[in-house]
Amino acid sequence: MMMVSNHSEKDFAVVFSSLADIGEPSRVISVSKIDISTRILVIGAGMSGILATIKLREAGYRQIKVYEKASAVGGTWRDNTYPGLKCDVPAHMFTYSFAPNPAYTTRFPNGSEIRDYLERVYHEYNVGEHVLFNKAIVSLHFEQGQWCALDSDGVVEAFDMVICATGILHHPEFPAIEGIETFQGTSFHTARWNHTENLTGKRIGVIGSGATAAQIVPELVRIGKQVTLFQRTPQWIFPMPNKVYSESEVARIRRSPSLATRLRHRYSKIFQYTFARAVIGNKLLQTAIEAFCRNHLNRKVKDPVLRKRLTPDYRAGCKRLIFGKGFYQALQQPNASLETTPISTIEPDGIRTEDGKLHACDVIVYATGFKAHAYMRPMRVVGRENQSLDDAWKQGAFAHRSTSIPGFPNFFILFGPYSPIGNYSAISVAEVQIKYVLEQLCELKKSGNDLIEPLVSATVQLTEQMNKAMKKTVWISGCNSWYMNEQGNTPMWPWTFERYERDMSQVNPREFVMSKRTLADVGSIHTAKLPADRLVHGVPTQIDP
Repeated sequence: MMMVSNHSEKDFAVVFSSLADIGEPSRVISVSKIDISTRILVIGAGMSGILATIKLREAGYRQIKVYEKASAVGGTWRDNTYPGLKCDVPAHMFTYSFAPNPAYTTRFPNGSEIRDYLERVYHEYNVGEHVLFNKAIVSLHFEQGQWCALDSDGVVEAFDMVICATGILHHPEFPAIEGIETFQGTSFHTARWNHTENLTGKRIGVIGSGATAAQIVPELVRIGKQVTLFQRTPQWIFPMPNKVYSESEVARIRRSPSLATRLRHRYSKIFQYTFARAVIGNKLLQTAIEAFCRNHLNRKVKDPVLRKRLTPDYRAGCKRLIFGKGFYQALQQPNASLETTPISTIEPDGIRTEDGKLHACDVIVYATGFKAHAYMRPMRVVGRENQSLDDAWKQGAFAHRSTSIPGFPNFFILFGPYSPIGNYSAISVAEVQIKYVLEQLCELKKSGNDLIEPLVSATVQLTEQMNKAMKKTVWISGCNSWYMNEQGNTPMWPWTFERYERDMSQVNPREFVMSKRTLADVGSIHTAKLPADRLVHGVPTQIDP
């Protein structure tokens, strides 16, 4: 099978079939005198959807609809409510640049504080007037120069532009373990935490050993009768202390929000010049960070056998680095155990490992992450010339500068493939990307055209450059992380965040093709209700829960 990392101009030509660079648009009848209000669909009301709505309004757009599949805002910070939940970047770094948050009480904020912050920004900026809750977009189809969106109620509405702000951590990933459905106790994913289940005095099995497990295990050990962590791969943990801000410090920031802004800038620079540089190839920083992690492990785990089982065999940063303290101490409590023998099956009474041992469980918690490379899917997206996004991405997901895809006009993504998400603030990344999207719309308006999409040639060139630079990063140094897709490629930004900001600061019109709709293309923007049993473009109305 051909991998994305080996894509050539010829390969992309095959993928896109007739969607080759169309160069100068064909001669059409001008529609510049027709007054068409720009209708924009934003999908998702999480951190990036809130941001997109605010920035679109600042740019002068008013016909904005935000479809949110859940009943509240917040995205992954709404969905994840597990005990011990914390952000892995400093609090004041995890804020919008225009909305500091003086209410943070610790250096690494807990999930409820982040939810409160997002809800506050949502209300302060009146984002709610654009949001439709409990409505998911099932499919998008580009026809007659517009995007026809089918929602979960069977309603079809047309939009001029679409911004996918669905994020990447919203579809829980469950392990493919035989017998998973036979367990007779209580089981749930960490992103769907069951708060009605009293875990006190229970025998709890935790499957997964990433950042989420490192946060929940100390909490579960405090209340569980027995907690067993089933570890496939150990993690590097950097011992970053979680400073608690005093009441006087919080009050000082409240009185002077500019202090929070300065903290945001300071932490951003610290991460840019340390962790963010280490993962893209700075050997000295990689060595230093790994030494800190190894020293932390050696100091906290005295048993040489346990320490060996907790020692990774890959470079620090290959998987997303975990920050915090308490995990190693929790695993050494009398009611905690680490199991590294692979799981064979899940049975009605618990988890059986390949050595034949049955680990009896009352509760199984899946800390197994998300389908990070699904992006906006399972939503079906069909672009120009009836090209589906699934077909375009069948060799692996890609995008022009993380935000747009050849063959899909006026279709934009936040946190698309090759975004700089390795141990850095997602909010900072989203702000760079929405600014770039708005720059594209500005270029489109200046050109007098209606449609914009990236050229295949520009997309291929950038993708090949990034894949080549990826060879110098720590992400391909020998681990299997959620950064890596099914094709074995790692669609991440392989350079500094400063370069990302610089490269995204201005749109190069030569990387895009802009064109007009013909008069025949311009249909009336409409809303239509379909019968529940109807299919639209072959897509059923049923959606992923």
